[in-house]
Amino acid sequence: MSYRRILLKLSGESLGDKSGRGIDTQRVSSLAEQVARISRKGVQVGIVIGGGNLWRGARQMDIDRTTSDMIGMLATVMNGLALQAVIEQAGAVTRLQSALSMDRVAEPYIRRRSIRHLEKGRVVIFAAGTGNPYFTTDTAAALRANEISAEVLLKATTVDGVYDKDPKLHPDARLFSCLTYQQVFERDLRVMDMTAITLCQENNMPLIIFNMDKPHAVEAVVEGNPVGTFVGSNPPRNWQENESISQEVASYVHKGNP
Repeated sequence: MSYRRILLKLSGESLGDKSGRGIDTQRVSSLAEQVARISRKGVQVGIVIGGGNLWRGARQMDIDRTTSDMIGMLATVMNGLALQAVIEQAGAVTRLQSALSMDRVAEPYIRRRSIRHLEKGRVVIFAAGTGNPYFTTDTAAALRANEISAEVLLKATTVDGVYDKDPKLHPDARLFSCLTYQQVFERDLRVMDMTAITLCQENNMPLIIFNMDKPHAVEAVVEGNPVGTFVGSNPPRNWQENESISQEVASYVHKGNP
């Protein structure tokens, strides 16, 4: 394993069916088995879960943003409980921590307790985002990754990485292998929300975006294989040597850009 401690960011839609809704048992089971396997190999795993499969806010009801975000936080707790149950069925010990107080179903988020759980080999699932409205679960993932001193932030998506345009709409979209944080800002690439990217940049937290639907994708990334897109200031050598490194990035640097 190339990483000792990771933070895995899962969108709510990544747990859902093909339409991104509900909870797809087969999809969640495959993910849980991978998490359990890397945990048994000594990797300390933290997970931040979204809630978009259960709640999409303003798309569903005409209510204020604060209330909508609070409902979304509750949706992440529901997803966290489901994910916890399936990961434990796969053989790993877990702890669910919530940024909102709900001690009947989850521990309160306490940084030192989280780190202690990780050191004991428990998978820690962080629910309810940051506990505040107006902050996405992407931002929560960047925050928790830095708080627990993760070595890398992994964002599981349904596409192969970061493209110069939407690959679902443009067949000629180009996949980037490596990007700097500054390139993400300047090109306005929708990797994560900009607050999350800023947190990663300011704390030099490397970010890998990959397709979780590929077989054994989580394990491949944790083993250090150049899967998806690496965002950060110092890509590992095998990422740099990967044949799929985007010529766009090389051209961008050649033109004198940072």
